[in-house]
Amino acid sequence: MTPIRTLSIALAAVLAGACTTLAPDYQRPAAPVPAAWSGEATPSAADAHAANPTVLADVDWRDYFADARLRELIGIALANNRDLRVAVLNIEQARAQYRIQRADLFPALNLNGGQNAQRLPGDLTNSGESTISRQFSATVGIAAWELDFFGRVRSLRDQALETYLATEDARRSVQISLVAEVSNAWLTLAADRELRDLARDTFEAQQKSVDLTGRALEAGAVGALDLRQAQTAMERARADAARYSAQVAKDENALALLIGSPVPARLLPEKLVDAVSAITDLPAGVPSEVLVRRPDVLQAERQLRAANASIGAARAAFFPRITLTASAGTASSTLDGLFGAGSGTWTFVPQLVLPIFNAGELSASLDVAMVQREINVARYEKTIQSAFRETADALAERATLSEQLDARRKLVEASSESYRLSDARYQNGIDSYLVLLDAQRSRYAADQELISARLSEASNRVTLYKVMGGGWQ
Repeated sequence: MTPIRTLSIALAAVLAGACTTLAPDYQRPAAPVPAAWSGEATPSAADAHAANPTVLADVDWRDYFADARLRELIGIALANNRDLRVAVLNIEQARAQYRIQRADLFPALNLNGGQNAQRLPGDLTNSGESTISRQFSATVGIAAWELDFFGRVRSLRDQALETYLATEDARRSVQISLVAEVSNAWLTLAADRELRDLARDTFEAQQKSVDLTGRALEAGAVGALDLRQAQTAMERARADAARYSAQVAKDENALALLIGSPVPARLLPEKLVDAVSAITDLPAGVPSEVLVRRPDVLQAERQLRAANASIGAARAAFFPRITLTASAGTASSTLDGLFGAGSGTWTFVPQLVLPIFNAGELSASLDVAMVQREINVARYEKTIQSAFRETADALAERATLSEQLDARRKLVEASSESYRLSDARYQNGIDSYLVLLDAQRSRYAADQELISARLSEASNRVTLYKVMGGGWQ
């Protein structure tokens, strides 16, 4: 049998077993969470699809966030953020590693050319004189190509592929987190600017009140206590204005770090506006199964699949490993005769290695692969549980935010009216300045709480977008 025919038979055998590996059949672990959110009935698949034809994972962030300034900032962050850049480079590294592992499935063809010169002393030659011999060669061949009868190389390729896909899911997760972080930082900056402006306006109003009270004290209309109380309220507002001014500067620095460059002034928010669209109100009956579409959950599952494939490689290591080394070319003792008639040469070296004794190394390797799979199962289940909790918390908060926001608005209205009435009673000498001061504090605190409530409501929308695996395209 010629070497070419033998090699052809070996190739046919490899192709016939190309779909065979010793990896266990992969089965996705059951999600260790309820099928529905707290207080909801478990929907059928058809009902869930009808009730929720479009989930947040299908919504592009450009369509979700309504404010053009915020969308532009997110675009800058996606282009410049260093964490996202590292995630993209990790993908490139994993892709290259996969290509390296996949290349082992195919023989590597090499072209070799060389010269072998040797000098023998006279006592080693028949003639008794030293001789110099030369040999020139040019060959094409393959070296140590493994015939993957038991799927070891394919299992390693599958492991590298799942690792590569997991890095892609990791990048998606980083991108969604970045979109949410930029949005929350922008909203926080807007809220702190409103709080700073509120404190400044309050300080200016209190300063006028101090001036009026001082003149009234000089006229003998009020006592010194009223003036000190007015000064106390003014200094508190001044301290708040300074504190919020510093916080605004910190917010701008945090936003600049997220987007990876200085923030253009035209993109900075003046007030806390409705910068998020109203898509966040989910219909009833959305199943918790939508969480498996979150990038971090997909990443954990990819890692589980990679661990499953590594078991196949560990099992295949127990079986014989067959490698082929073959070459064909020409050889001659002179360079000009290298390609002459009759100078052809070939080699064919099949090799079989069967492990017999390795002090338990192969068994230990298989145990490691088995345990690693169980570790990844636990990580996958924990990722599902964490995703469920994050979403359940966001939905629970969402359920009461409208009521909280309405209560804060009515509190502002009531405290403003109370301040107006207290001021009138003070001017008419009915109440003391302490009563008026208390009404001022209540109105100031109510305004602050309303801004905080509006920020919480907007941040909750961003959080829901993130925890439901918001669109990352």
